[in-house]
Amino acid sequence: MLPAISTHVFLQQRLHPGLLDALHNTGAQSIEIFAARHHFDYSDRSAVRDIATWFRNTGVAATLHQPLFLTDRGSGQWSRHVAPNINLIDPEKSQRITAMDEVKRALESAEQIPISACVLHLGYKDDQWNSRALENSLTAIEHLKAFAHPLGVRILIENLRNEITSPEHILEILRVGHFDRVGVCLDLGHAHLAHPPSDNQPNIGIDEAFELLKPRIAQLHLHDNQSQKDDHLWPGAGSIDWANAARHIATLPANTPGILEISHDLEETPDTVTKKASQAFSDQLRHAENVRQSNPS
Repeated sequence: MLPAISTHVFLQQRLHPGLLDALHNTGAQSIEIFAARHHFDYSDRSAVRDIATWFRNTGVAATLHQPLFLTDRGSGQWSRHVAPNINLIDPEKSQRITAMDEVKRALESAEQIPISACVLHLGYKDDQWNSRALENSLTAIEHLKAFAHPLGVRILIENLRNEITSPEHILEILRVGHFDRVGVCLDLGHAHLAHPPSDNQPNIGIDEAFELLKPRIAQLHLHDNQSQKDDHLWPGAGSIDWANAARHIATLPANTPGILEISHDLEETPDTVTKKASQAFSDQLRHAENVRQSNPS
């Protein structure tokens, strides 16, 4: 697994080379840029150029997370209490068009930044699966795939806490759409919450997600959680069995990015993020080594 981290941990701050330095100092070889105008203003070519220069100078790989918010447009104002309001599969066509236009604006940053993949969200938390959700998902992916391909960006679908992006339904979307080049960003925290652990099956959510999605997994989102809240905690601070996760991760290609996607916290500083992320990477490496020792062949 390739050590990677998302700028989401600094979401409440304007992204600049100093913050990227802090993330790189963790040992991360790839960084996911979280597209939010107050954080990374993808509509500002000067801001994009500064970030692009950093990536070119360091050689660090880059991926993109689609924007989730429209509320910061123009004003630069944002609060951690703002709910996502970009929905690529909204029942209203005008809202779907607005959402796709905003994602395309973010994707245009790949003209300068060497972004290899973009993670998409299909729907909101608790959205239900139905024929309309399938149709709107196919349309959104087709449009954005066509836009991203000339930029060298691969589209990835993330499993969320809704029926639409369950492992089974992600596979159906990809099959029906004949989306051979579209991959999956498997979010382990979301998979863990999808099926609460039981005494008989303590790792059912993550086990099932890997079993179904493994051939399509292009990158991972790594974060922990407690009970039924999507906390986005540092690995080890919640209830996920990371030794079991490492067993699955070991079956993926070695260059698969394992992206720490941690909740933003005003108390975090670049120094504390560097320290915690470095420790998280060390822990993941230790788990991987234990897997290798238990399976020497």
